[in-house]
Amino acid sequence: MVLIASMLAVGLANKDWQQGNYTGWGFGHGLNETKGPNKITVGGSENWHYGFDYKQWAWKNGPFYINDTLVFKYDPPNDTTRPHSVYLFQNPWSFMKCDLSQAKMVGKPTQGGGKGFELVLKRWQPYYFACGEHNGLHCKDGLMRFVVFPMFRGWNY
Repeated sequence: MVLIASMLAVGLANKDWQQGNYTGWGFGHGLNETKGPNKITVGGSENWHYGFDYKQWAWKNGPFYINDTLVFKYDPPNDTTRPHSVYLFQNPWSFMKCDLSQAKMVGKPTQGGGKGFELVLKRWQPYYFACGEHNGLHCKDGLMRFVVFPMFRGWNY
């Protein structure tokens, strides 16, 4: 039930829905004509850091499409910077509980520097991301985690 609700919410996240710019599942409308794939920096100019609401960022910056690339930029750990990482969760239950034992680290603390760590959204499936540092505290507080469900890029007819 949660998965279905998540899929529906992400699918309806198209900001132009109310203005009639539908994504193509109505009669007589072509599918979304967004060109791509896009390279999207997670958090925009804020990058990937503690204290920023990434769920809100994902909502405002959707929809995301298959073959888009998410770029996670964060400072490597040093004397003044706390470490960050990127975990990909397998299911919504482990994501909601921030159960890192059910997640895979896809971005190590040292990989976010420079041009950042990149991950391509290759499949039509939900992607559950979170920071796993400090025993999952960054995830558990609810800010350094978000979900994207990439959509198919449209075609014209």
